[in-house]
Amino acid sequence: MISDYQSFTADLQLSKEDICRELYRQNTDMIRVKKEATAIRSLARIIDSTLRLANTKGFHAMTLRDLCADSELSMGGLYAYIRNKDDLIHLIQTHGFILTRRTLLHYTGAVTMPREKLYEAIKAHLFLSELMRAWFYFSYMEAKSLPEDEKQRAITMEREIEGIFCGILEAGISNGDYRSDNPRLLSSLIKALLQDWYLKRRKYRDQQVDIDTYATTILNLIENHLIP
Repeated sequence: MISDYQSFTADLQLSKEDICRELYRQNTDMIRVKKEATAIRSLARIIDSTLRLANTKGFHAMTLRDLCADSELSMGGLYAYIRNKDDLIHLIQTHGFILTRRTLLHYTGAVTMPREKLYEAIKAHLFLSELMRAWFYFSYMEAKSLPEDEKQRAITMEREIEGIFCGILEAGISNGDYRSDNPRLLSSLIKALLQDWYLKRRKYRDQQVDIDTYATTILNLIENHLIP
């Protein structure tokens, strides 16, 4: 179980190698590099550079030449992984989706009591968004301009994450821990509160609200509404 953000950062095995290996194996039709170890290292550099450039100069202003310069890959080397910026968005989005899904399921999978499970899910998502804020911010800000297929994937992923929260709320209602309500709507509201943290950090910094306090406040808001 996660005690606080500090323990989360220490305990979470955020292995870029593992995530990039899965990313590589899911996209062998697009990536023309056959040596897996080489591909994994380059994918990590491409992703890091893209997020860094997107959050400094903007994704649409960024060129593939900018990406080559920042990642220290040649144009030929970069084209072995992507053909254009649409392919790049696909890699970036898939990387974040794998990471989010894996983290939430890891921290909630072994918890059986719905109330404890809800708190673990809130903390896992919130703390991951703090640790990987560049990706969460990028994904949100680029949502409107994504290619149509990527836009649908992003919508599907958002519904999947909301579905995890919804399932926990439904289990709590079934268990008698929570009163009967609209778990689908509440799961959407939880997701919106989680987004507010990484989109409006300055507001909470000015209020001197830390991430652990924010996580507890979300839980209290939901449970004050749901507990009979």
